[in-house]
Amino acid sequence: MSTTDFTALSGLELMRWVQSVRSTEPDVPSIGRLLGMRFDEVEHGRIVISLDTRPDFANPLGTVHGGIAATLLDSAMGCAVHTTLPAGVGFTTLELKVNYIRAAHTGGQTLTAEGNVIHAGRRTATAEGKVLDDQGKLIAHATTTCLIIGGSD
Repeated sequence: MSTTDFTALSGLELMRWVQSVRSTEPDVPSIGRLLGMRFDEVEHGRIVISLDTRPDFANPLGTVHGGIAATLLDSAMGCAVHTTLPAGVGFTTLELKVNYIRAAHTGGQTLTAEGNVIHAGRRTATAEGKVLDDQGKLIAHATTTCLIIGGSD
């Protein structure tokens, strides 16, 4: 693992580092590694993350468990918020509201989540997100409120 001083990186710099590490250091423990997430796009206020479904993601009905979509959304929206933060400032999710639209299949379907910041304030931030399948069909959409941690009050 890198000896990068993460506290010296802005949120955008950190997310770009995470994006680069996914391709060069696949053994770094994380929820992203566990689920096979790929950071496809990293911009100020916007993140795109994808993963391929697999049988391990199945719910009792045999489709992808809703928690996979919720985790994708929480990650994409939270990381989008993080891209707006200065060095030494973090966040945590205060609220996550997910609307499920249709089931996803467990057989290697690519799910892509996009998170976009709506508001980035000193103490809270809000974002919206959506998950699409590989046919461009909406699987779920969400909003979040994040608490900004650190920095000056």
